[in-house]
Amino acid sequence: MDDMLSTPADGTRLRILGWLGEPGTAERGLTADDVAGRLGVTRPAAVTHLRLLTSLGLLRTTGHDGGPRYLRDEIRIAEVTQLFEKGW
Repeated sequence: MDDMLSTPADGTRLRILGWLGEPGTAERGLTADDVAGRLGVTRPAAVTHLRLLTSLGLLRTTGHDGGPRYLRDEIRIAEVTQLFEKGW
């Protein structure tokens, strides 16, 4: 899974998944603005990463008042990890 998520974004998507696994953040999630600020990139760049992770099923969204908050989908992450461990 590390290779898929770090290419071509130099580990950016993997870092996002890591942040979303941190205590506190795991429960409340992050907004695109949060991610942009942490990465030091524009909001559209952050949204691109978040949308890709969401389309892969690794993130889910919640709370659309003031914009979506992104959370890890732990079940899907475990499934994908298992696939890569089996040599998929």
